[in-house]
Amino acid sequence: MVDFGNTTADDVFARLVSGLLNLEEERLAPGTARAGSGWTSVQDLWSTGAASGASIAQSLSDVCGLPLIEPHRLHRQKTPIPGLSTRFLRANWCWPVADEEGVALAIADPTRTEIVEAVRKAIGADAPVLIASFDELSVRFEQLEGNALPAATVEQSSRQKPGDDLQYLQDIASGEPIVHQVERMLEAALALSATDIHLEPGADALAVRFRVDGRLRAFDSFSPAMARGLISRIKILAGLDISETRLPQDGGARLKVGGSQMDLRIATIPTVHGEAAVMRLLVKEARILDFAQLGMEPGDVKLLRSQLDEPYGLIIVAGPTGSGKTTTLAAALSHLNQVDRKIMTIEDPIEYQIAGIHQSQTKPQIGFTFANALRALLRHDPDVLMVGEMRDRETASVGVQAALTGHLVLTTLHTNSAVDAVIRLNDLGVEDFLLLSSLRGVVGQRLVRKLCERCREALTENPEEIAALAGIGKDAIPPGARLHRARGCEWCGQTGYRGRTGIYEVWTFDAQTRDQLRSGLDGEALMRAARQAGMRTMFEDGLAKACRGVTTLDEVLKVARPTTDGAVRGTAHSPPQA
Repeated sequence: MVDFGNTTADDVFARLVSGLLNLEEERLAPGTARAGSGWTSVQDLWSTGAASGASIAQSLSDVCGLPLIEPHRLHRQKTPIPGLSTRFLRANWCWPVADEEGVALAIADPTRTEIVEAVRKAIGADAPVLIASFDELSVRFEQLEGNALPAATVEQSSRQKPGDDLQYLQDIASGEPIVHQVERMLEAALALSATDIHLEPGADALAVRFRVDGRLRAFDSFSPAMARGLISRIKILAGLDISETRLPQDGGARLKVGGSQMDLRIATIPTVHGEAAVMRLLVKEARILDFAQLGMEPGDVKLLRSQLDEPYGLIIVAGPTGSGKTTTLAAALSHLNQVDRKIMTIEDPIEYQIAGIHQSQTKPQIGFTFANALRALLRHDPDVLMVGEMRDRETASVGVQAALTGHLVLTTLHTNSAVDAVIRLNDLGVEDFLLLSSLRGVVGQRLVRKLCERCREALTENPEEIAALAGIGKDAIPPGARLHRARGCEWCGQTGYRGRTGIYEVWTFDAQTRDQLRSGLDGEALMRAARQAGMRTMFEDGLAKACRGVTTLDEVLKVARPTTDGAVRGTAHSPPQA
């Protein structure tokens, strides 16, 4: 057993939560800590974003009197000790190590004494317990999953019978080798926090790539003989017709992968070398959605919350596909989610399921469009409405009318900046006077990669030289700023980056702004009004983050650039990087 002295595992959890979050002691009385705090395990504190992996590990070390494992020792053990499966170790956040210093068990939650005992029996040694952070173990599993496994058994199975016979495709797609490879693919994508899996057939191989932090990363490759089995398996999961290979198909699936609920959006398309497929991964997690955690600065958070506190009106979140608009809206809904408000949404698809909010998904094939759904939702007496996207004139018209008749309406637009969002609504046929009367605020945003905190390297050039090289004006970077460059290490997969954060511009429409814009909604007038209302552009927000070492100036310049009037010229997508 793990020795906690005179305290129990519940006592340890109560002291951990109390120390990390400064909760009241009476709320966390021993024996009731898990129920009282709202978290049921140490992992919950990390997975919901309530505390960082490093702070949890340090607090557990202090509370339990157990030492922290040195990172180099954790990564020295490249493969699991025989007798323990990777799936078991990943599910229970532990990793035994055996080296010249002896055998030890690194674990993120030492209060799970049953796991400690099970591992000790499996390895046949009374291994001492060391504390490892969830982040460190996550990287260890990422590296393990990133190593492609030989697929000879799958290839052999796929070669057993040629042709496109339906029964044959069903047989190989349901066979253990193919099923195992698809499961391995999904588990690796989950471990790497990938958002998409791309299966791309070529003349000589089927390439599998993951999109991680907005960039595609090679994962594995399979022979053409295996491609049909893998694609067929994925189509079966999505409920698609495996015999139809001439037309594109779309479908979805809901699976449990590595202990997490995952929704898949799957699309296939025929190519010259066979069918290609893309899987969009939507992991259903109970994460705390908070503006500050998304990367929004305190001043912008204050502005946005003041907009959300309005009783009615229209709030727009603008940006290209993949810029984090849905996540920002989910954080806004979480802020608004109170027992005295009825909140309803119409989305395509539903990416975040939030308790207490009534969420619906469009079904255009049966006429349940954004516009029709919005009309239906208005008959249910809502206080707050969220429309996934205003794509057409009809949806924009109904949404603005709802905002003018006592409802708070949140929506998104695919535009490059906050100013462009207003112009876009105008182009959709919303009259100037209706727009000025209904609009309460606009948020423009992009995502940039965050520098790896372990290997980032400070630039030695002075700010003026850096600004000149970047072409942004010699006074753009404040004196004393410490910019960094990406290097690469085991922690970040040799990319120099780990995770992403948002850069934002938040524009609040007040009475002065409306007065300024009554003469017209041209681009220059809108930008002047936004700047006078105190809006800081996305470029300025990104530059501030680069000067603090959160990201690089190069990352910011890929998605936002300054113009002569201080506006932002956004780009729809960052180009992929190797």
